[in-house]
Amino acid sequence: MPAVISIAGLNKTYASGLTALQDIDLDIRRGEIFALLGPNGAGKTTLISIVCGIVTPTAGRVTVDGHDILRDYRAARARIGLVPQELYTDMFETPWATVNFSRGLFGLPPNPAWLEQVLRDLSLWNKRHDKIMTLSGGMKRRVLIAKALAHEPRVLFLDEPTAGVDVELRRDMWALVRRLRDSGVTIILTTHYIAEAEEMADRIGVISKGRLILVEAKTALMKKLGKKQLTLHLQEPLAAIPPELGDWGLALNNGGNDLEFRFDASKEHTTIPELLRRLSELGIGFKDLNTRESSLEDIFVSLVTERR
Repeated sequence: MPAVISIAGLNKTYASGLTALQDIDLDIRRGEIFALLGPNGAGKTTLISIVCGIVTPTAGRVTVDGHDILRDYRAARARIGLVPQELYTDMFETPWATVNFSRGLFGLPPNPAWLEQVLRDLSLWNKRHDKIMTLSGGMKRRVLIAKALAHEPRVLFLDEPTAGVDVELRRDMWALVRRLRDSGVTIILTTHYIAEAEEMADRIGVISKGRLILVEAKTALMKKLGKKQLTLHLQEPLAAIPPELGDWGLALNNGGNDLEFRFDASKEHTTIPELLRRLSELGIGFKDLNTRESSLEDIFVSLVTERR
């Protein structure tokens, strides 16, 4: 699948000497949902701001749909919709006036049918003539999304789009994101709700200390880095792991009542049957067992922790 955004050798160092981005190379494919994850201060917002033409890079090149963001700014920016973290808009305007104005900023002719569809998809149609200042925080965030979609962009950046949004509104937003992706819009999102990235994204990028440390298809990432954990709830607590089990990498938890074993979920064969036989030979009984597979959040935390 061709890239709609190409980033090569991107660096950003501020006048203060702070290096926010270092040697970023990234291609984002047309029509995918790409989740950019990273701790606070990792460089996510700086990267988005450069692609959207808000921040000037120190070095490197970025193109959007073939248009260089510096040499051909207007054409590149016209293809991008941006939903920022901050809830800023003209609070005395109405949603209808706001989306009309936003569309006009890009020199596009009026298209009431498109704007109506956007507002209906975001459950804003009944609020279209209300002052934005009277809307809830979740509704105000929806207005920002509507503004970003007013000029029919082919790339949509969502920077923490569901922060402060209740569960019902969040589900509606992600339903809209799926419909946009199905229509060919490329979605790039940052989120602190990693479970959402796990559910929604086609590919995952992890940024830490200004460096892109991993870009992987979500399914491949989960398969490659995911681990499973077997927990045995023992019949009698153990004070320590017997020396005969020292090579298994086991851990005792819950006051010695739980014996935990981590193994590679991607391998065809595990050594669990052998472990259970060995426990039986040592007279260690268990009353229950369960397994848990690593989530994307587990993988993210382990990747970022390794880079500290």
